[in-house]
Amino acid sequence: MKLLRVGAKGAEKPAILHTDGTYRDLSSVVPDIAGAAITPEGIAKIRAADPAKLPVLDKSQRIGPCVGSVGKFICVGLNYADHAAETNSPIPAEPILFMKATSAIIGPFDDVILPKNTLKPDWEVELGIIIGKEARYVDEANALDHVAGYCVVNDLSERHFQTERGGQWTKGKSADTFGPIGPWLVTADEVADPQNLGMWLDVDGHRYQNGSTKTMIFGVRHLVHYISQFMSLQPGDVISTGTPPGVGMGQKPNPIWLKPNQVMKLGIDGLGEQQQRTKAYSA
Repeated sequence: MKLLRVGAKGAEKPAILHTDGTYRDLSSVVPDIAGAAITPEGIAKIRAADPAKLPVLDKSQRIGPCVGSVGKFICVGLNYADHAAETNSPIPAEPILFMKATSAIIGPFDDVILPKNTLKPDWEVELGIIIGKEARYVDEANALDHVAGYCVVNDLSERHFQTERGGQWTKGKSADTFGPIGPWLVTADEVADPQNLGMWLDVDGHRYQNGSTKTMIFGVRHLVHYISQFMSLQPGDVISTGTPPGVGMGQKPNPIWLKPNQVMKLGIDGLGEQQQRTKAYSA
């Protein structure tokens, strides 16, 4: 299933993408695509509903973040061997974890506001894991049982804040609007192999990123297992799993940074596409 949230910010309705291409309103089935609705029981309840009998939503409406009320937005750094190489970084011995503020989350087609005093804003297409079942000290063999589904994430970064302002990755990743997720939560049963997904990102029509989850250093199964050793994962938590090569920071001979009024378009096989326009910060 492809689940989404449709409507104005803060007033999104839960929806399902029907086979006829329409968005069907799930408000009579679940209150939101969040929390209990994406547990195994919640997914079963949605699956039991007949989309053909649900109201049709206006497709011209905004698509919001594919998950509501995200508790934790956990990111993995340098998780692609080819991306580590382009940044001249060593291959990590264990996953590098950092948090991205949940206030960064926006819809997949919302504008991205470049932060005040920005110098080096950058793009990153990433595979998002959406947790559907509490995970605490889970073993690797059972880790995927805790995944509700997957989504596209643009893990936008401000590299000056990230690397030149005290070494804190979180401060370079958490600006408002720096976390577009969606358009859909694609349930795990529809993703046969999360380690074999093509992914790409364009800026103003130029293809900068063209990679695959095949080159992940630590795969989905290991990441859910690993992170659960340090904190519990709850339904609705999002894990952004790292980016393939082609980020602005890695361009040769010189880095390329985002500017106002540029258009980013990005996607992952089977998970849909996003598009954002960058805008300058204004008070």
